[in-house]
Amino acid sequence: MRAVVFPGQGSQAVGMGKDLAATFASAREVFAEVEDALEQNLTRMMFEGPEQDLMMTENTQPALMSLSVAIMRVLDKEYGVRLKDVASYVAGHSLGEYSALCAADAISLSDTARLLRTRGRAMQKAVPFGKGAMAAILGLDAEQARALSAEASDGEVCEAANDNAPGQVVVSGHAGAVKRAIEIAKKLGVKRSVLLPVSAPFHCALMRPAAEAMREALAGVSIASPTVPVVPNVTARATDDPEEIRKLLVEQVCGAVRWRESVQFLKSRGVGSLVEVGSGRVLSGLARRIDRSMEGTPVGTLEEIEAFAKAVAA
Repeated sequence: MRAVVFPGQGSQAVGMGKDLAATFASAREVFAEVEDALEQNLTRMMFEGPEQDLMMTENTQPALMSLSVAIMRVLDKEYGVRLKDVASYVAGHSLGEYSALCAADAISLSDTARLLRTRGRAMQKAVPFGKGAMAAILGLDAEQARALSAEASDGEVCEAANDNAPGQVVVSGHAGAVKRAIEIAKKLGVKRSVLLPVSAPFHCALMRPAAEAMREALAGVSIASPTVPVVPNVTARATDDPEEIRKLLVEQVCGAVRWRESVQFLKSRGVGSLVEVGSGRVLSGLARRIDRSMEGTPVGTLEEIEAFAKAVAA
């Protein structure tokens, strides 16, 4: 059994999608629909940069989603590979959950693009630049990271935001609290802690204003049952209920990304392979770290798309 998974922020790169658009009309149609929804020439930014503009959260989120959905559209229209025929579940890392829901026909492409633009802007506005931070703490498990965060908070916000894989947890919150967490980690013998180059402290309580903005935005959007069940970040359990999906997308803004548990859930349901659709191969790399028997297959380049199509047709 397979699950199709979609990457989140950090996987973007200038040039992404350019070859896909040059080769397939079906990809160009996706990019054009996203641009119409946003009233912005997003593909020029994706293809040519400048990098600092692509790195802005309000651009990064719809850009990554549009590439993932364009690849899925190419697989469907050009190779006859439909999601429901090749996957038992979908999931996505943070904003990738929106890509998953769009690919599974739960939310329209135009609505998904507008939601991610709103999400990106709201997340950026929630905390003044420089007041928040995120750091990867390498070598601690999720429970240890939660204890570390509680000790570092000292009246400020510091929370375990991403449980990506064994020994790879991200903390998020006020900049001072995150720096204290790094110092405490050193005393615990953690060999490496890295401040992440992000513009805001995602997936922590500081994002409450953004969660409220998304509650309002999602209230006006139609959500259907996905063609295959989705595994939301905040529960790490499958659902196909539209109203639960709507509720969990709001909770996701402040809630932790429980990626390790999500992959373990998929494994418990018989999934042995994660197909990562989109830019980069971060999730493919995490798959084996979470479970050595789990295969991770990136599908992002023209060669990878063709190879995957041939593999499922064999």
